[in-house]
Amino acid sequence: MAEQPDGLITIQDFVRWGASRFNAAGLFFGHGTDNAIDEAAHLVLGALTLDPGLPAAFRDCRLTPAERVLVCDMLERRVVERLPAAYLTGRTWFAGLEMIVTPDVLVPRSPIAELVEAGFEPWIDGEIVGRVLDLCCGSGCIGVAAAVHLPDVDVDLVDISPDALGVARRNVARHGVQDRVRVFASDLFASLPNERYDVIVSNPPYISRSELDSLPLEYRNEPELGLFGGEDGLDLVVRILADAAGHLTDEGILIVEVGSAAPELERRLPSVPFTWIEFERGGEGVFLLTREQLDRHQLELLEEATAR
Repeated sequence: MAEQPDGLITIQDFVRWGASRFNAAGLFFGHGTDNAIDEAAHLVLGALTLDPGLPAAFRDCRLTPAERVLVCDMLERRVVERLPAAYLTGRTWFAGLEMIVTPDVLVPRSPIAELVEAGFEPWIDGEIVGRVLDLCCGSGCIGVAAAVHLPDVDVDLVDISPDALGVARRNVARHGVQDRVRVFASDLFASLPNERYDVIVSNPPYISRSELDSLPLEYRNEPELGLFGGEDGLDLVVRILADAAGHLTDEGILIVEVGSAAPELERRLPSVPFTWIEFERGGEGVFLLTREQLDRHQLELLEEATAR
């Protein structure tokens, strides 16, 4: 049990104290917040089972003795264990939706959320989107959000990790989209039904060995299976590129986040016309290719994939 400091009474007192503790401890923020105050607020409200949109007037509410214990323990675990806040609260938000999170999955933070909220427009006509595939789905956040934001679309979630798929199923149930979302255990496309998709979207592992070794502790407490993409970060990415065309409709599109591996991908495939998407809320390293572009460059994509 964490020691309780004297003089802290209200919600805002504990947010301020937690932020000071985080700054003094040199914590890293990057799993939903980017500063100590927002991180402390997320954890304090999470410990109290309150939503982050709590009206400001309630920040002056006093905590009971039992609540103070819960809050102090939550804040202390963040300092000592260096766990991402979402693992401590068991929840985070993606595309405006609350998602269940456990240490079996990466904490959702992809800029692809913006594309989902926009129904993947203007990159594809929303009227023709009938099937979406979320490849390397982890928590299922992208695919589940697509099912919620596009109520007429069917979605398949795919991951190789049974534990991650367990979390994905919980999020499917959490948002009541079981009738339109299927969950498959598969090594990329290997065990999928013979389906064609209008949108294939993926946030696969893309961290290189050198980058993995230099990550802050908060990231290294996430599952390596969801982070490590091989020595250059591109092992799964090039496999997706080689096989995606055969699973897309004629007007279909492929959207993949490769983050920091983007320069290496362009270096290895200089003639492939990647469209790099810009995001209003920040984020980079997400490319788009059409089915026609994938077909046109199929030979070099296959050669890069088989060379590994």
